[in-house]
Amino acid sequence: MFRSYVRSLNVLSPAVSTASSLCLTAAGMALSLGWLSALAAGLFSAHVLQKLCFPYFWRDLLFLLKVIRYGVKLEVFKLTSSVCTVLDRFIQQAQLIPDKPFVIFNGSIHTYRDVDRRSNRLANVFLERANLRKGDCVALLMSNEPDFLCVWFGLAKVGCSVAFLNTNIKPKSLLHCFNCCGAKTLIVGSDLVECLDGILTTLLEDNIQVWAMKSQSERTEVHTLLDKIDAASDQPVLAVLRTTTSLKSPTLYIFTSGTTGLPKAAVITHLQSLKAAAGFWAFGATKDDVMYIPLPLYHSAASLIGIGGTIELGATCILKKKFSASQFWNDCRKHDVTVFQYIGELCRYLCNQPKTEVDKVHKVRMGVGNGLRQDVWREFQNRFGNIKMCEVYGSTEGNLCFMNHIGKIGTVGRSNSIYRLLFKYDLVKYDMMKDELVKDQNGFCQRVKKGKSTGLLLSKVSATSPFFGYAGSKQLTEKKLMRNVFVKGDAYFNTGDLMAEDQEGFICFRDRVGDTFRWKGENVATTEVTETLGLVEFIQEVNVYGVEIPGHEGRAGMAAIIVRPGLTFDGKKLFEHVLRDLPAYARPLFIRLQEVMEMTSTFKQQKFQLVQSGFNPSTISDPLYVLDYQQNAYIPLTDSIYQSIFAGERKL
Repeated sequence: MFRSYVRSLNVLSPAVSTASSLCLTAAGMALSLGWLSALAAGLFSAHVLQKLCFPYFWRDLLFLLKVIRYGVKLEVFKLTSSVCTVLDRFIQQAQLIPDKPFVIFNGSIHTYRDVDRRSNRLANVFLERANLRKGDCVALLMSNEPDFLCVWFGLAKVGCSVAFLNTNIKPKSLLHCFNCCGAKTLIVGSDLVECLDGILTTLLEDNIQVWAMKSQSERTEVHTLLDKIDAASDQPVLAVLRTTTSLKSPTLYIFTSGTTGLPKAAVITHLQSLKAAAGFWAFGATKDDVMYIPLPLYHSAASLIGIGGTIELGATCILKKKFSASQFWNDCRKHDVTVFQYIGELCRYLCNQPKTEVDKVHKVRMGVGNGLRQDVWREFQNRFGNIKMCEVYGSTEGNLCFMNHIGKIGTVGRSNSIYRLLFKYDLVKYDMMKDELVKDQNGFCQRVKKGKSTGLLLSKVSATSPFFGYAGSKQLTEKKLMRNVFVKGDAYFNTGDLMAEDQEGFICFRDRVGDTFRWKGENVATTEVTETLGLVEFIQEVNVYGVEIPGHEGRAGMAAIIVRPGLTFDGKKLFEHVLRDLPAYARPLFIRLQEVMEMTSTFKQQKFQLVQSGFNPSTISDPLYVLDYQQNAYIPLTDSIYQSIFAGERKL
């Protein structure tokens, strides 16, 4: 019986062993499934938590990785003393994609090879006929056209730095610009030669040679370029002429309005131009995009971001001589535009166009620019489709840039702890009433707490964020810096902009402080306007400031004036004066006559109260006048005129 029992156990043993193994396997699987479930639940919880608490984490991370990647590239240039400039990149593209359209202008296609060869011809003319040499500075006064780029690149191939002149510039300012950057040669577009009337003699007396993009010239002193281009070789000049070993070498001078009144020549180095050229790429544009550039090339937005960005990608750009709201969408449809550049006013003009059934029929997916108001932003997207609007904040000469890569409405940029480590900036308390900084008992600035209120934006000057300043004036450069801000010995670039940063890290623009404001996409220097108005015989004292007009971007110019005793205000004479001596965007739209000019506690002209009171004749007892181009005079600002301005019926 015992043997039978043992035999039975022997028979059952494999079955028991198998059952045990199955049980252990099942238990292991259950345990594994438990761990997998726990892991999945954890990942899901982390994902939900990230979405709730850090909704922009991945987009921020990817964008920052792009920024860091490009920064490493620039550091390699610095360490190896071998800089691949924007021009070098263009020449590379001309070799890689010679037949690809680079610029389309008025229906004419200019390939990368076309522009490269024409700029070679110009470079040879500059060397052989104009006797230009590496290191010379040349001023360029041209409208938007392909030859602007050819001249620019031709000069760069010779090793010259180029000063872009504003085409709205007046004679006095033009002469000042030459003194700033030290240019001894001027190249002027065929349509702008007449702008030199009255100052050509002075230019020649100062030994400045003038070249015009024409085949013939009525003035023998003005040299012609077009006839010489045809006879010149299209072979490249020596590469050593354009080679640079330092990112800090100046390549351009771009003029910006400032508190001095006259334009200031902002020094643009290869470092700045390369950073700007990465803008489109950072926002996600590719070589297959078609860019639309309606902004003036003498501004950094169009030249550095627009043209530079197109070159960096190897893309195509549609260049316009001037922006046209009526042609914009037809152009976009005709050329399959996918990315366009803008300023806030441009989008407002588009929204003011009559609605059509094809408003959303286009391939535009992204806009890159600045100054877009929230209301216009929403209206633009509602009407023309879900176009991602990428706001960029930064001044031509500044050492800080914000980029709204998220596309959140009403913000100019995005920041976080990592960004702050890379780019040191602060918002400090500012008293608008007194028009001065708020300081502590030790004389240092006070930081504004995140998400609390508005503050003046300051950017720390360091080896990684240098400030190159202005050409020809150490005093102007120093004036833009603030020292001993938080500790003794520190230095910050003063942007002059009041900004706010919310709890999520989004940056919002609030206002300008000091002596400049923006109108029609241009910086208006109040000092320049003040000095110009002060030359009128019946004006004793002037205080210029900007006032908001509903439905318009920026601020319109307004001047509070005290009339000299014994004299009377003459609206016609004042009109003639500003028409002759000020560019259109800088002419005051409104005049306010005062008996006494209010001053601050530090004996500066009080602007805050004037700005706040605006230009409403029903609430202001002082006489008010408005600029009227039909009557060629400043005429009394009546309630009916005010209402027409307020309703957007009167053209400004």
